[in-house]
Amino acid sequence: MEVILEIFDASDSETCEKIYEQLHAFSAHPLLHAHVVTVLRRLPTVVLADFNDDPAFQITLEDYSPERGWKLFMVCPSLASPVSRCVVLRRRLEQASDEFAQYVIAHEFAHAFLRNGGWGAITDIEEAADALAANWGFNRPTSFMRQP
Repeated sequence: MEVILEIFDASDSETCEKIYEQLHAFSAHPLLHAHVVTVLRRLPTVVLADFNDDPAFQITLEDYSPERGWKLFMVCPSLASPVSRCVVLRRRLEQASDEFAQYVIAHEFAHAFLRNGGWGAITDIEEAADALAANWGFNRPTSFMRQP
């Protein structure tokens, strides 16, 4: 549990216990782990508590091999949690710029927090996730902007 104190304030250790446990999946990928931690540190406590308290919330690495295809174990949606809150991150984010990798991670956390829905007046789920990620300080990199 001492590592969690390096990631979050000591007062947040219980709030983030489940999230902390899920970060172990990233231990073999230190740069990706660092990006996830950077994003988590900037999320509001209410968001972290929401993730931690939901049994359907999960952070995991992609599990793909050309020989076997994709494999993913996740909590199935239920009446209590009718949407997936599984954030799957690709290992190749380690090769991206810090700005891009952290934006993608924040964007995916925003989808999970919004339960793949809108945010305020923004009804498009991709625009909502971008707006919430930007609200957390992770703007879509300009080089990633779509051309008109």
